[in-house]
Amino acid sequence: MRPSPESAGRVLLRLLDRGAPVLAALLLLLIWELGCRLLDVPVYLLPPPSAIVEGALAVSPGSWANHIWATLRVSLLGYALAVIIGIPLAVALANSRLLSRTLYPMLVVVQSTPVVAVAPIIVVVLGAGDAPRIVITFLITFFPIVVSTVTGLMSTPPELLELSRSLGASRWREIRNIQLPFAVPHIFSALRISITLAIIGAVVAEFVAAENGLGFFIAFSTSFFKVPQAFAALAVLVTISLILFRLVAMIQKWWFPWSLPKKDQ
Repeated sequence: MRPSPESAGRVLLRLLDRGAPVLAALLLLLIWELGCRLLDVPVYLLPPPSAIVEGALAVSPGSWANHIWATLRVSLLGYALAVIIGIPLAVALANSRLLSRTLYPMLVVVQSTPVVAVAPIIVVVLGAGDAPRIVITFLITFFPIVVSTVTGLMSTPPELLELSRSLGASRWREIRNIQLPFAVPHIFSALRISITLAIIGAVVAEFVAAENGLGFFIAFSTSFFKVPQAFAALAVLVTISLILFRLVAMIQKWWFPWSLPKKDQ
């Protein structure tokens, strides 16, 4: 039985809709390549995609793996630390007026302080190694998680809280069974944002003090005018950020599908 023209058209539109980002990216790369070649742009200013690929292949796979693992390790450790501390702290802030009035202004001050300016001080205090880079990543990713979680917890309908109290539910049960489920969409929105900020934090830390990592590799390559290799490292960073962002979204879809909008379920 042949598919009807209407159904075939719907399938084609669906394929075009799913493939639109890929087609747009390929078109952009083509324009970039042709523009660099036609305008004769120097490679040390703006390398074409073909030169970036050549620069990436000039670096050994072992070196790539070492730099990627260094950045990924710091990013995930700082991100995990922000989640472990941020969500419980948000629960405490949402359920204690005293803590909210005491700690929230301090968190705003910390967030308002430029991390790039504080990073050298953190390196001097904590010394070389992963510790200062993890702390810098933590500082960048921590605040969005706290703010979004508090917002989600505070959005719980007050009538549900009153009903649970009238039924004699404990404070912890009220938080676990009512407040946290309402906060899940806000929490995952923050987690998706923070996972990309974790990569940024790790790179910023590597610019300040590091002996490996993609941020260090970019700084090292540009200092020797190896711009194609620096662009290749930047492309790797973008790829890692997209993969981690998608992974967090998939975790929400697998474990908390009810928290997604109907169109995404």
